[in-house]
Amino acid sequence: MCLGIPGKLTEFFDLQGTAMAKVDFGGVFQDVCVSAVPEAKLGQYVIVHAGFALNTLSDTEAEETIKLLNELEAFNRDREADGSGQ
Repeated sequence: MCLGIPGKLTEFFDLQGTAMAKVDFGGVFQDVCVSAVPEAKLGQYVIVHAGFALNTLSDTEAEETIKLLNELEAFNRDREADGSGQ
């Protein structure tokens, strides 16, 4: 299974002819290739998998996805804490 994570575009730059961007994943910044999403604009969310932005998201879509990922993380943390996650 592949998982694409939403992140917010904060800066565009060129790396040896490749369109790149700095993407904010909740305070963790990563350089990401944005060649597949030439329509993306600063401040927009993109879905990123393996260092590549695959498509853009609305703020609503991104926030809902982030909320669900946070809930899943909390659920797994609770299961591990009570010993049922092993």
